[in-house]
Amino acid sequence: MQQIIELTTPRLLLRQWRDSDLPPFAALNGDPRVMACFPATLSREASDAVAQRCRGLIAERGWGWWAVSLRENNTFIGMTGLHIPDAQLPCSPCVEIGWRLAFDYWGKGYAQEAAQAALQAGFTHLQLPEIVSFTALPNVRSSALMARLGMHRDAATFEHPALPPGHRLRTHCLYRLTRAEWCAREGVTS
Repeated sequence: MQQIIELTTPRLLLRQWRDSDLPPFAALNGDPRVMACFPATLSREASDAVAQRCRGLIAERGWGWWAVSLRENNTFIGMTGLHIPDAQLPCSPCVEIGWRLAFDYWGKGYAQEAAQAALQAGFTHLQLPEIVSFTALPNVRSSALMARLGMHRDAATFEHPALPPGHRLRTHCLYRLTRAEWCAREGVTS
């Protein structure tokens, strides 16, 4: 078991999962607005399985998809973090950054704040050479966040292998950020 990395930002805590996170996580995974760019909403059982897998990977590695809560009142608002994708992608092997927040917390800068903390952990603590992010083409909100994080979009798109041919979400765009680029931008010596 690894020492678990927890991250603090001015407004957020990125931390290991708790049992009390499961009901609000299931609510956001069952919200069609949150899951509009995913193949389907998740049942309570499927949502709990995702949370348990996130918890297990953090316990194993020390990092992963962290639960995100507000520092002011410890309210769970979603997840953000780093993950090694299971699917074989054009950028594999890789570490991706991603986020999923409850709809009531959209548009407040929380996803960007949490993602910036995850990037910093990935490049400074984990010394990753590159972090990627990808999403279905219709997910313009996530693509815009990737750009605001300083990530660069690859010219080519790819077909996500977990989705069947012809699925409306199968075509994905890929964004990348190298450690050298991040260090130069942040004024950190590599």
